[in-house]
Amino acid sequence: MNKKFLHIKNVSKAFDGLKAVDAFSCEINQGELVGLIGPNGAGKTTLFNVLTGFHRSDNGTIRFLGEEISGLSPDNISLTGISRTFQDLRLITEISLLENVMLWSQDNPGEELFKIFFRRKAITEFERANEERALALLEFAGLEDKAHENAGELSYGQQKLLSLACCLASEPELILLDEPVSGIQPRMIEKIVGMINTLKEDGKTIFFIEHDMEFVFKVAERVIVMDDGKKIADDTPDIIRENTEILESYLA
Repeated sequence: MNKKFLHIKNVSKAFDGLKAVDAFSCEINQGELVGLIGPNGAGKTTLFNVLTGFHRSDNGTIRFLGEEISGLSPDNISLTGISRTFQDLRLITEISLLENVMLWSQDNPGEELFKIFFRRKAITEFERANEERALALLEFAGLEDKAHENAGELSYGQQKLLSLACCLASEPELILLDEPVSGIQPRMIEKIVGMINTLKEDGKTIFFIEHDMEFVFKVAERVIVMDDGKKIADDTPDIIRENTEILESYLA
């Protein structure tokens, strides 16, 4: 534990000459639960998109578990042990919850043509294990009774829970959550708090973006504040909460 395994150094990303992320640096320790806050347009989601390969950084380096991952595709970054949720959830609403979670599993032998014809037993065993794990994740999210319903039939809060279950299906070492409790009812927020605390107890590392300050100060061990693409503070929740200038200037 406390092994520093995500290093972000001087990362920048500009769109049409405007810097969304500006020489941003931080380190995330293994097993930490870190919140990233700041006003709309601060560059938080852009930073997550750079970390997960959806945007290529203009400069800087990103190292995960000692390996440089800058410039890798989203699929290859996922294979390193990083998984994430999105603000727009990205669920397939026309298929079941179970199928959504199963699609996020890594190393599916059925994806390779050779194995389809010559390793049917391995595929069957994998699919059985994959389904069992997906059901366990749905149970973890409190959605096991809806496993065979289409994802589009869920409430928005339930879809947030499903999105987190999908994120966990690849068994990541680092979990990135983009606004995990935005727009949902207090009952669902408490469910997600419980899930995050359990993941923390299991040794998972979580880096999350959120505007709900009550949630942030309740679950985060460390809070990074971002504005105009820059890191402007990085400290414990108590220190950040006491910084009136930051709260008034950036979080109003």
